[in-house]
Amino acid sequence: MDCDCSVYSNGQSNAILFNILSRGGSTLSEPSYKRVPQTCHCEKRRTVCLKTPSETCQVASDVLVKTVHFMKSLPAFQQLPPKDQLSLLQNCWAPLFILGLAQDRVHFEVHDSPAPSMLKRILLNGREMPSPDPEQPTLTGAQTLKSCLRKFWSLDLSPKEYAYLKGTVIFNPDVPGLKASLFIEGLQYEVQHALKEVLVPLHPEDGGRFARILLTASSLKTITPSLITELFFRPVIGQADLLDLLIDMLFTR
Repeated sequence: MDCDCSVYSNGQSNAILFNILSRGGSTLSEPSYKRVPQTCHCEKRRTVCLKTPSETCQVASDVLVKTVHFMKSLPAFQQLPPKDQLSLLQNCWAPLFILGLAQDRVHFEVHDSPAPSMLKRILLNGREMPSPDPEQPTLTGAQTLKSCLRKFWSLDLSPKEYAYLKGTVIFNPDVPGLKASLFIEGLQYEVQHALKEVLVPLHPEDGGRFARILLTASSLKTITPSLITELFFRPVIGQADLLDLLIDMLFTR
């Protein structure tokens, strides 16, 4: 793949310029400089999009709807003040969605985002191309998400394990601005205890499973909500704010 990067072109130009200037046969003894190779980070910056957006976005939308319905179905969540419900939703919708992808074993593939057309380059007439949106999904981001999903698949969690793990993600007392933080802290403790209890009959000989589940869950923090939004939902919702749509879903009776 062509590397649209100034590292290579500038380095090549500097080498040519050095060769031209060195032909003058200067009598002065000058030190010999070696060009230090520079690393091209184009691979990490490559922007990507879904290979099959219509099918994958539909599956992702179904997962998102189930995610919000799961939150609404929890009696303890409904007892919280509306502002706390909103804060928890804003904090946890993305990791909950990823857990939904893992539970439903959703696979997706990406490819490079389309490059600007030749016509667009001509119309710009040499002017600088607009820089890509910094929130646009990158190959590195997609690979990080896939790696996270594989970690959960390797655990082969049962539906009960997924349910209790989602509860520990939802009831996070460290979210700023919570009015009922102590109550939420108690809920998280209860859910974690329930997760421990359910592991005993399911995996009686695996004493370290609870710790591995929590360690794997910590990888959810490496994936930003903006990556999820731009990759799975921007093709569907356009310029709409996904969080506003989630709020409508949450508070619609």
